[in-house]
Amino acid sequence: MHKVNIHQAKTNLSSLLLEVEKKGVPIRICRNGKAVAELRPLPKRKNPLRLNPKLRAKLKENPVLPLDKEDWPDLE
Repeated sequence: MHKVNIHQAKTNLSSLLLEVEKKGVPIRICRNGKAVAELRPLPKRKNPLRLNPKLRAKLKENPVLPLDKEDWPDLE
């Protein structure tokens, strides 16, 4: 894990975000040597259409019609 002070974080925010995005490693932002915040990548979102063939088939039938409650996948 990479640590930077607040001044470095303000000055280099764009490059720090790029590093987090590319490498996926969190960066801690410190004040007086103590961590106060952390930049970390967001978890990748799952696409329910790719994961659930039942839902994908239902939407192919008529994507304008509302789905029934049992058609929605469990997204946990």
